[in-house]
Amino acid sequence: MAHELDASLFQPAAVAAETRRFNDMLEKALAEVPTITELPPQVVREARREGRSIFGEIRRLAHGEARTIPGPAGEIPLRIFRPARCRGAYLHFHGGGWALGAEDQQDEGLDAVARATGLAAVSVGYRLAPEHPYPAGPDDCEAAALWLVRSADSFGGPLLAIGGESAGAHLAAVTLQRLRDRHGLAPFRAANLVYGCFDLGMTPSVRRWGSRNLVLSTPIVAQFSDWFVPTDRRAEPDVSPLLGDLRGMPRALFTVGTLDPLLDDSLFMAARWRAAGSAAELAVYPGGLHAFNAFPIALAAEANRRILAFLQGALEER
Repeated sequence: MAHELDASLFQPAAVAAETRRFNDMLEKALAEVPTITELPPQVVREARREGRSIFGEIRRLAHGEARTIPGPAGEIPLRIFRPARCRGAYLHFHGGGWALGAEDQQDEGLDAVARATGLAAVSVGYRLAPEHPYPAGPDDCEAAALWLVRSADSFGGPLLAIGGESAGAHLAAVTLQRLRDRHGLAPFRAANLVYGCFDLGMTPSVRRWGSRNLVLSTPIVAQFSDWFVPTDRRAEPDVSPLLGDLRGMPRALFTVGTLDPLLDDSLFMAARWRAAGSAAELAVYPGGLHAFNAFPIALAAEANRRILAFLQGALEER
């Protein structure tokens, strides 16, 4: 079956008026605040926790479970949402450039996954750079995945999915490769990979983007990468999964917007995923900027509906 990318998605006329208005508003707001290149990560983390970031107030739901599991360097915190009838689990890695974010900062999205799919949503609080550079974060994600595989019965069955946004999508891809290569395991039936960074050497869309700040920019991506891993290691497949062996991967959905500096990461990764013999869907959203599906606009609702439908469909296939 041929897979063709619709060039009309990248034309200005394809961008909805609401999306254009929102992007303009956000770009103006971002121009008035310091970027991650000008602030210590600890300051940005605190602002996010207190609801003073562009993502607004963080709503924590009372029925979310907080627990810890053993990790390679201490306890790993988890945030868990269980549906009324649980048939498996979705292992989630949050975004934030490997330096920001936490397992308890996306409760509403995780709860929506649990309610729509019947999967317990399990979000991982992996160690963050620059205090804990590579391989700390990936090591924690690998440990959490192995724990989930061993604990599948406690979540109602063996139906397992994996995914994340931005750095979280990167960590999900790395974890899939590690489970296959280090442990001979392929336990996940679906991978939800949302605007991931899959080549830390920078794909063309990142290199060509420049300093325009739409949540990400070339300097911002460079800063996050510098905190996470030294330059001389970025061609290793365990750092840049786009460069790795993608055989035996689960069915995947790649979600990305046309105004995301990481656009090429998803375009290239989806193509290599298919070329390796694994099923992949590519969902490209006109005018979507980085993290667009976290904002209250129609484009976000459309993308999130497709993500939920993908998880439901992939897990029902035999």
